[in-house]
Amino acid sequence: MIFFKKKGKNKQLNELLNRIQMNFENNYKDAAQMNLKEYEDVLKELEEGGRVKGNGRQYYEDKLDYYKEQMKKFTHKDQKPKW
Repeated sequence: MIFFKKKGKNKQLNELLNRIQMNFENNYKDAAQMNLKEYEDVLKELEEGGRVKGNGRQYYEDKLDYYKEQMKKFTHKDQKPKW
């Protein structure tokens, strides 16, 4: 039996992506940005160590680019009070 390793199957990176998404959806701006920075650092470390390659690497880099774009103006000073 042959097992194929699917892209996007790094447990550590997936957990960080889940945290980013949860904080992003709940409008926890500081936590989401902190998680994104941690994700970027871990991804770089894993790439340098050769633990993320090929399609998996592209998948995680695309996720990084997506969240960076989404969080460009993700600050408290841009938030308008609703009362």
